Amino acid sequence: MNTDLNKRVAAELFARFTASDIAGVLDTMTDDATWLIPGKPGSSPAAGLYDKRRIGRLFEAMLGRLEGGLTMTVDSSIAEGDKVALEARSHGELSNGKVYDQAYHFLMEFRDGKICAVREYLDTQHAHAVWFLPPP
Repeated sequence: MNTDLNKRVAAELFARFTASDIAGVLDTMTDDATWLIPGKPGSSPAAGLYDKRRIGRLFEAMLGRLEGGLTMTVDSSIAEGDKVALEARSHGELSNGKVYDQAYHFLMEFRDGKICAVREYLDTQHAHAVWFLPPP
């Protein structure tokens, strides 16, 4: 357990996302990594538990709808054992004119210096309104 390394790897994931480097994002994760997005699948199309391949496809689809990528900023992080908790925010402008300004809490679990599980907590109503509802 190296909490400093785990915090650096967690921050690296968001730096790579900001650089639109999804392959690099996925490289911070174990092959069997999972990513949980909250919500009820019937109410929020992106909700559910993703494996590494599927979360990569979701991230690529998101980037494809953004004008200049998604800027991810880590505001704080704390680590204990094999877990890192982070507060983060993002900003991106979609090609349909909507703006995605999101605040998050992530709980990441690590194994052998890589992320093996992510639980993402965010404003699901804002996410749904920006990504899934038509522009006004």
